[in-house]
Amino acid sequence: MKMIEVENYQQMSEKAAEYIIDKVTNVPSMKLGLATGGTPVGTYKHLIEDYQKNGTSYRNVTTFNLDEYIGLSGENKNSYRYYMNDMFFNHIDINKGKTHIPQGDVSDIQKECLRYEELIAENGGIDLQILGIGGNGHIGFNEPGTSFHSKTHIVDLAPSTIEANARFFNQLEEVPTKAITMGISTIMKSKEILLLVSGESKKEALDKLINGPVDESFPASILKNHPRVTIIADKAAVAN
Repeated sequence: MKMIEVENYQQMSEKAAEYIIDKVTNVPSMKLGLATGGTPVGTYKHLIEDYQKNGTSYRNVTTFNLDEYIGLSGENKNSYRYYMNDMFFNHIDINKGKTHIPQGDVSDIQKECLRYEELIAENGGIDLQILGIGGNGHIGFNEPGTSFHSKTHIVDLAPSTIEANARFFNQLEEVPTKAITMGISTIMKSKEILLLVSGESKKEALDKLINGPVDESFPASILKNHPRVTIIADKAAVAN
């Protein structure tokens, strides 16, 4: 794993955007794996600014998001489809038909898991997967105890994850308790992984990732077995 330490969240976002822009510029037909939540917001903002200023094109880019809440339609403001459109896709020249996110409001969720897994494979896999890390070590919505061999699947969200995501909802009771997520083996098949880590609340998780054992009780630890992982972390997240 390669570590890039930066001063703060702003610099982490800038550095991550530069990394992605370089990849898309050199390989216009990139297959990007994208993440949601608070960590990548700044990165998407910088990508949009670059598009507006420099015209970096996403016309031939295909994207796959890590996860989606079960029970929410893409029109729901708390869905990850809505998040991605609002935070990124609506502001660049990407073909929306090539932006893929699991559908959380279908009648057969198991079938949707299989469809999504097959869709990634049919497109040749993911070239660059953007990840954040949960305080408990989750990647995507793969909570502690998830098999390292897992493919796209249904998950029961851990109470700590539900609580962390409650800031995006009016009240805790509105936060969905289940989600569809790319599995750990799906993530690990990505040719390259970019892990973004910011803030003191992630310090313990990052330290455990770097210095701890590879164990399913801490899902992110599997990243140590991937040949091409780059971590961009700000000083607040790096243990002294």
